[in-house]
Amino acid sequence: MSSSHNRKTLKTEKPILGTVVVVGSINIDQVVSVNRHPLPGETLIGNDLELLPGGKGANQAVAAASLGGKVALVGAVGDDSTATAAMAILIASGVDTVEVETVEGPTGLALITVCENGENTIVVVPGANAFVDKAFVHARQALVASACVVVLQGEIPRSGIMEAARLAQGRVLLNLAPVIKLDEATLHLADPLVVNEHEASLLLNLLKPGTDFPGADRKIAQELLDWGMKSVVLTRGAKGALCVDDSGTLDVAAPVVTARDTSGAGDAFVGALSLKLAAGQSLQDAVRYAVRVGAFAVQSRGTQPSYPRVGDLLPQSKQ
Repeated sequence: MSSSHNRKTLKTEKPILGTVVVVGSINIDQVVSVNRHPLPGETLIGNDLELLPGGKGANQAVAAASLGGKVALVGAVGDDSTATAAMAILIASGVDTVEVETVEGPTGLALITVCENGENTIVVVPGANAFVDKAFVHARQALVASACVVVLQGEIPRSGIMEAARLAQGRVLLNLAPVIKLDEATLHLADPLVVNEHEASLLLNLLKPGTDFPGADRKIAQELLDWGMKSVVLTRGAKGALCVDDSGTLDVAAPVVTARDTSGAGDAFVGALSLKLAAGQSLQDAVRYAVRVGAFAVQSRGTQPSYPRVGDLLPQSKQ
């Protein structure tokens, strides 16, 4: 049994300039703050516990909508008590949630620990996100095809990711986090592929198993481009981001800020990136903007509550 959240959505088969459709996960985040992360087998006492809305898909949709974007989300929540909390900021931010289905079972859950320096560890239990497969996405093909930019991540079944990329008539932004194995046709549709340093190395090992890859970020990004990616954006935390496409390589430094919580900063980056690409900006200009949005997000606790809104002053990059 399933039901749709009652909001009006655009139904068209032609991409509309400025529209972003995110196909992805919706979670409730269980966030525990600790002085440091525990060692294997060690028990630590946490400082406090918060339950916050999250999920990479939901985070990215909120980030883009909060900055003024026209955004719709395709995804699923459970029929449990946490679904309402998981959806609260999505709805408040103006994200079109008509294609978010309520399915039997639990809403997705992310178990997050955040230590004093803002670094985090995350374990995700998919829950309702496991329903967002090929058939689920195909049933929403008109909405996916309407997007100027379709945003995808690795927290839904691979068949759903591949179907969304296949149906997209606009630009496909693939944030392969976590790294899962996709077919080459799907990877070749990504423009850009967005990964962090660790994810880039994992993906290269999947694409070229047994190969000894250089450790330098620029070389890793170039390897991915040489393999056949249309464009690659490598996110590098406090160091900013690296953008590689056929126009060359751009290294964008991050603004210097005090990080309180880095969880969800990558999603803020992706949401901002999709917003600017949908508005017709170049990839390099979009990356410059997204780095500033990511830096804004790390200054506050949580994921979605930390994202900037229209009118907020973003930290300035060094470039």
